[in-house]
Amino acid sequence: MTRVLFYVQHLMGVGHVFRAMRIVKALTAAGIAVDMAYGGEPIPNFAANGARVHFLPPVRAVGEAFNKLEDASGNPLSDDYKDRRRDMLLGILEATRPDIVVTEAFPFGRRQMRFELLPLLAAARQMDPRPILLSSVRDILQETGRIDKDRETIGYLQSLFDHVLVHGDPGLVRLERTFPLAHEIGDKVLYTGMVVPDEPHGGAQDETYDVVVSVGGGALGRKLVMAAAAAKRHSVLRDARWCIVTGLRFSEEDRADLQAHLSGDVILRRFLPDLPSVLARARLSISRAGYNTVADICAAGCRAVVVPLSDGIETEQIRRAEILAEKGLAVTVSHERETPEHLAAAIGSAMDAPPPDRSRINLDGARNTARILADLTAGRSVERYR
Repeated sequence: MTRVLFYVQHLMGVGHVFRAMRIVKALTAAGIAVDMAYGGEPIPNFAANGARVHFLPPVRAVGEAFNKLEDASGNPLSDDYKDRRRDMLLGILEATRPDIVVTEAFPFGRRQMRFELLPLLAAARQMDPRPILLSSVRDILQETGRIDKDRETIGYLQSLFDHVLVHGDPGLVRLERTFPLAHEIGDKVLYTGMVVPDEPHGGAQDETYDVVVSVGGGALGRKLVMAAAAAKRHSVLRDARWCIVTGLRFSEEDRADLQAHLSGDVILRRFLPDLPSVLARARLSISRAGYNTVADICAAGCRAVVVPLSDGIETEQIRRAEILAEKGLAVTVSHERETPEHLAAAIGSAMDAPPPDRSRINLDGARNTARILADLTAGRSVERYR
């Protein structure tokens, strides 16, 4: 049996974890044994999906500063804490002796974790037999604007990794769009398709809404939630049934403020455990443009209005929204126009247009990842995934 060691570390958002969970579910369904090294704080609705999970001492970002790390008690990360994690990770590698090691995001991201990832990869390369080393990344990367960082990434890829799993459809967007040195690793890149949830399978039938507003974890979703709530009374769907999913990190103060702005038939939820199934019964989704949210929308097939997150630094959601608009797959509202009036107009545009045709997008990313790993361990060609 093929054995995989899958390293996953979330620092702020949890989208990486849920994408990894979907991949792990496909791997175990294909008969691949998975050990997951999990380095973030516990999150609601985390599911091992057949993997054996090794919980490392938690690490998180300090506030919104990705370059500052702290432990679960809020203390700055000490050298002893780092050494403890590194040693645990090396112990997991030795105990599991995997055929494949997958690092989620690194080296394109998670550079803060080099203190444990570089020793892990170095140790893996010294094993006999040596495991295949893979980097797992989403289709659209955060653009650094710094050639030195991109060059560092290339150095790690060329010296440490065998392949890069890009979880996207190259017909929609190729890695070159957001990683300018992608041509230097063309021989390593394998496109899996988008990692989407399993086909919607019902869920509670009373969870049926015409419009679903969602903002992921909710930490940076207040502005969109408030604008959407205010847009309802001005939109063509003013009389429809709405559900606003605020996210778990939406404060009680903000929730009280939101209640005062609601009109008509609106249900407030902090979290929907089966959001893809609810979206599959909806007429319209209003959301940010994160990877998992867009994957859920594509799988559900509903119309969509997307408003990318922008904090002056992050570019990933802006690029994804641009691509969706270019392809006619969603109506996009720029972050500069995140107002009730512009949202109401976007809702009208989305409902007036024909349903978006997303049938050509490869949405089989999780199962294709399992097929790629099986092909690699069996020595079969993976050229069809270039």
